[in-house]
Amino acid sequence: MINRILPSLFTVGNLFLGIISIILAFDNNVEYAAIMVIIGMLLDGLDGRIARLLHTQSEFGKELDSLSDVISFGVAPAFIMYVAALHEMGALGWGVTALFPIAGALRLARFNVSSGVPGYFTGLPITAAGGVLATMTLYHHVFPPIALPLAMIFLSYLMVSNIKYPNFKKVGIPKTAYFVTPFIILIVVYLAKKYPVQFPKVVFLPLVIYALLGVHRAIFRKRKNPFLEDDYESEVE
Repeated sequence: MINRILPSLFTVGNLFLGIISIILAFDNNVEYAAIMVIIGMLLDGLDGRIARLLHTQSEFGKELDSLSDVISFGVAPAFIMYVAALHEMGALGWGVTALFPIAGALRLARFNVSSGVPGYFTGLPITAAGGVLATMTLYHHVFPPIALPLAMIFLSYLMVSNIKYPNFKKVGIPKTAYFVTPFIILIVVYLAKKYPVQFPKVVFLPLVIYALLGVHRAIFRKRKNPFLEDDYESEVE
C-alpha cells in the first residue's frame, strides 16, 4: 500500500510547497517564497523516479504531477515576481503574470498527450522555467524594470516552443541512493533556513544555463543546416 502512495506523497508535498510559496509572497516574503519553489523542484524530481523504482507509475500520478506543477512552478513563481516587481506595471504586469502559468499549462498538456523525442523534452520544462523565474525575483533590483516582463515572456515562449532540452529525469540512480533522500531533503531545508537569501541565488545560475542550453543548441543546428527542421530523432535512434 505504501509503495503505491509514496510517489503521490512527494507530488502532494510539491503542491503544498507551491501553495505556501504563494502565501509567503502575499506576505511580501519573496526570499522564502522562492525557497519553497526550489524545494518543490527537489520533490518534483523525486516523485517520478520513486514511482519507476517501485513500479507504481500510473495515469493518476501523471495527471496529479501536472496539476501540481502548474501551481508550484507556474502560478507561484509568476505571483512571486508580480509581488516583487510587476505590480507596479499595471495592466502589463497583469498580462505577463497570467501569461507565464498559461504557457506552463499548455506545455504540460502537450507533454501529457505527446510521446516526444526519447531523451529530450520538447520545450523548456515548467519546473526549470519556474525555478529561473522564482530565483530571478531575488535579483529584481539589479535588472532594469522592463527586463523582468521580457524575461517572463521569453521563458513563456521557451516552454511552448519546439526547442529540445535534455531529459535528466530518467538518468539512472542506484537504488541505494534513495535511502539517503530524506537526509538530502533535510540538509537542503537546513541550508535554505540558515541562508535564505544566498541559497536561492546559488540555484539561479545552473537553471539559467539549462534554459539557454536548448536555445544555443537550436541556433547552432540551424546555422549548421538552415534547412534542417529537427535532427534530434536521428541522434537518439
